[in-house]
Order: sequence, then structure tokens, then C-alpha cells
Amino acid sequence: MSEPHNPSRRVFLRGAVATSAVIAVGAPAGAALAAPAAAAPDAAAAAAPGVAAAPGGFPDYRYVKTLLTPSQLAYNPTGEIIFPCIRGASGRLANPLGRYYLYYAPHDAPGGICLAYGDSIEGPFTEYPHNPIVSNNWQPHYSVSHVSSPHVLWNESAKEMWLYFHGENTTTRLARSKDGVTFTYDKVVLSTSMLPAGTTETSYARVFAHELPAKKAHFVMVYMLNNTTNHRDIGWGWSPDGRQWTFDQRPLISHTDVGAVNIGGPHLLTRGGSAYVVYNKDKESGGDLMITEVGNDFTRRDHLGPFYNSSAGAPDNGRSAAPSFGTQDGVPYMVYESGERLKGSIAVARG
Repeated sequence: MSEPHNPSRRVFLRGAVATSAVIAVGAPAGAALAAPAAAAPDAAAAAAPGVAAAPGGFPDYRYVKTLLTPSQLAYNPTGEIIFPCIRGASGRLANPLGRYYLYYAPHDAPGGICLAYGDSIEGPFTEYPHNPIVSNNWQPHYSVSHVSSPHVLWNESAKEMWLYFHGENTTTRLARSKDGVTFTYDKVVLSTSMLPAGTTETSYARVFAHELPAKKAHFVMVYMLNNTTNHRDIGWGWSPDGRQWTFDQRPLISHTDVGAVNIGGPHLLTRGGSAYVVYNKDKESGGDLMITEVGNDFTRRDHLGPFYNSSAGAPDNGRSAAPSFGTQDGVPYMVYESGERLKGSIAVARG
């Protein structure tokens, strides 16, 4: 955790990777975000020579502004919002509401998957007037206390937005949409019953197009895993089509690996022919975003240290979490939860 005057100064430096892949919204590998026209040259994502960079040569992200605050939203059942997901809509959807769609949700009951839209990742964003676009009661498919943690994948082959979301914390579901607003229910893709006995939570999932030839998979999922010890870890799985999944029965990253009580909010990034998972620690363990290199085939476990140091004061108040990444016009961005759990806002940082 760093001081508020320098919210993203890293304590771990690593040389920039000259041949790294750009973090583009909707890029084919784990970096999701901007519309195709917003992609930048590979070098755009690397830090300039002599400039501090995050581990793996990723940009040194710095807080820009707050995008969404619960008190300013018309749909605000609980006074809190979490888990942003930014997606490029221009060039993909017919007559989109804006160039970018920002998905988010309250967590506590009743939750509800929400949408805001705008023409820049830096905002402003306009709240969709008919939120929530997915509620906690979707008959005949489910009726649960809450739905939350929206992650939207642009599925290029289907030409659809695929929404992964949880409700309850034991179950992750999939819904699909041609316009990014109106969704059709598909199926349950992950539940505690698919993991070892004693598993109590399988939630906060993000899905990315990523090739694993040895597993005949074209997609990977990273998610938060909990069991009866009540210490949260990062799990992972793979799929040929984004619908049928196989899950590793062991954690991908354990809280003990990085000296935390809990870790969560994972996101996959790729760069320089390798893959990395960025995730958050709980506030009591520092509240920072961490990064682990897992390798393009997910066989590595190289814990590289802090990726983004949360500021001790506003806006982070000791916690940054649930990052979503993308690039607009060659500029890399990170949209994330800023602030204490269930007390924060959605913020944006620029690389």
C-alpha cells in the first residue's frame, strides 16, 4: 500500500518486454477491452526506457478519475457496486449506445447486473435507464438472493457478448446477447459441486480466449475459490467452446503463496509470449493488486509481486481490486474497484 500522493508507484521493477502483445479491448488473448479500431502497436503497451514499470514490463498505471459512484446512480439498492468490466462495442454491435460498455453490479442482495455506456474509457459514462439488465430472479432458470460479478467476453465466432456472472456465490452462470443489453440465459458453467468436497464458493469468474493445445481448449477461466478454511484462492479451468468446462482441482494461486488472508478478482493478461494473472489481496493483507506469471500453458507459478499499489488515502483507502483492462487509441487503461470492499467506487487508471 502506498501513500496517496503516488497511488501506483511500484516497489518491484522489471525490464520492459520489447516484443510484448498489446493489451487491447477484445484482443484474442487474455487482455480484453477496446473495439478493434482502438488497438495500438505492440510497443504502445510497454513502458518507456527509464520509466518504472509493473512486473513483466506492463505499464505503470496511475489513477485518473472515478467513473461511477453508487450515490449518483438511479439503480442503487444497496449503496455499493463492484467488479467492473469494460468492453468495446463500436464495430461489433449494431447501433451501440456508445463506443464502450461498462458492466458492473451491486454485490449484496438483490444485486443485479448493470450497464453504463460512453465514448471514452475515461468517461463520462451514462447509466442505462433500465438497470438491472439481469436480476436475481430469472424464471424458469433461477431465483437467488443476488446476482453479481459481471464479466463479458466478446465471442468472435458467435458475434455475441457472453456474460458470466455469479448467484449465489456457489454458482457461475452464462447468458448471451447480440446487442450487449438484452441477454438470453444459457447455462450453469461452474459450481462448487465441480470442485473438491468442502468447496464453499466459486465466484468472481472472468473468461478469456486463450489457446491451450495440450488440453484442446480455446478458452480459460480464472475465478475466486473458497473452502471450509475460509481463505480465498484463485482457481482456473479450460474449455473448448466457453460453455463446457474442466476445472483444475487444485488452486492456481494460493493465498499463502503471496502472504495474504484472501485473494480474488483475477484477470488474465498476455505479453511477450507468456500469460499472467493479476488479482487483489484483501485490505488487511495490503489491499494491492498482485501479479503471477503462469506461462502460456499455465505451468509456471512465478509470483512477481505488486502490480498496482493501492493508495492509503482517497480514492483507494487501502484497497484496489477486480481490475479490467483495455486500450483506447493506443493508450492502455485499467478500470477497477477503488476503495474498501462494499464501500468503494469504480475508477480508471491510465498506463
